[in-house]
Amino acid sequence: MNSGLFNLIASGIFQFPLMPEQASEGAARYDALFLTISALTVLFTVIVYVLVAVLAVRYRRSAKIDRSNPMTHSTILEAIWLGVPLVLGLIMFVWSATNFIKVRTMPKEGKEIFAMGKQWMWHFEHLDGIRENNELHVPVGVPIKMTMISQDVIHSMYLPAMRAQYHVVPGRYTQLQFTPTKTGEYLILCAMHCGTQHSEMVGKLIVLSETDYQKWQDNGGNRFRPSPKTMEEAGRLTFNEQGCANCHTNVDNPRAPTMLGLMDSKRTFTDGSSTIADADYVRESILNPERKITAGWENIMQSYHDQLTEEEVMHLVKYIQSLSGVKGDYEKSEFPSDPQATRKLNTTDSANREQSAGAAQFQQTPNSK
Repeated sequence: MNSGLFNLIASGIFQFPLMPEQASEGAARYDALFLTISALTVLFTVIVYVLVAVLAVRYRRSAKIDRSNPMTHSTILEAIWLGVPLVLGLIMFVWSATNFIKVRTMPKEGKEIFAMGKQWMWHFEHLDGIRENNELHVPVGVPIKMTMISQDVIHSMYLPAMRAQYHVVPGRYTQLQFTPTKTGEYLILCAMHCGTQHSEMVGKLIVLSETDYQKWQDNGGNRFRPSPKTMEEAGRLTFNEQGCANCHTNVDNPRAPTMLGLMDSKRTFTDGSSTIADADYVRESILNPERKITAGWENIMQSYHDQLTEEEVMHLVKYIQSLSGVKGDYEKSEFPSDPQATRKLNTTDSANREQSAGAAQFQQTPNSK
């Protein structure tokens, strides 16, 4: 063989996968059953066609063979061609039924995710409130239970690498389960023709290691959000995400006092009392702002007692401690002027502004690690 051609073949130019990569706990069982049924189908098809060809040639009209006393019955032959397919059929039935029961038995423990299909995108929501559009992040080795519903027409959640597929219908919940075994990026498809842009209803299943998944969760599910290197940077991110800069600008204003130069300054309150602003005062003002209202301002700040973790509060305190009295130490974020907008913005909504759904998924080639 020509050495150049051999090198091309060896490099994989003529190699292509007949099936998607096996990336879930049940993929090997699925493929074994599928390939066994396919092999038996090919085997019996070949046997039938070979026998037809042999007998057609053997007993053609011009063939000089003895046609007297033809065989009309053979119990052994009938038992073979009835018994063998029957036994094989029963084996395939038991095998496939066992696989089906395993696939349709939802895990009692694991991670639960809610999914909604709509023309023409996939929307996912985690129990911790993280939402995703056309992307789904899951940890490797953890059973995933997906509860699904459609907003409009019938869709079908199809995860080729997980060998998982089930209909997503309007008006009732359906469920799908899988356990990923490999990290990487895999396709999410719709396997039911759902309208003119059905072919663009494509997403990405991103399987992360336990450590990477925890980082992704800590980042609020926003892969565009920078990872802070210091406590002050983390506090700045929280300050902006919570909309604090909507009221606390770099100067005192009718809505709220500035945070510049707050630490170690004397604060006088509406009841006539006063204190020196320290870390405890800042923490209390974040979690229970109604207790000490600075003179000259009204109590319009909401409590963040149930909205922030102690870690986030600590980061905010460190960030406020880092602010000096010089203007420009921080920039006001572009948040709405409505005071009610101080609630925490969903970080995934912000991330999705950077990448559209649907056809944009075709711009990236899925690959596994």
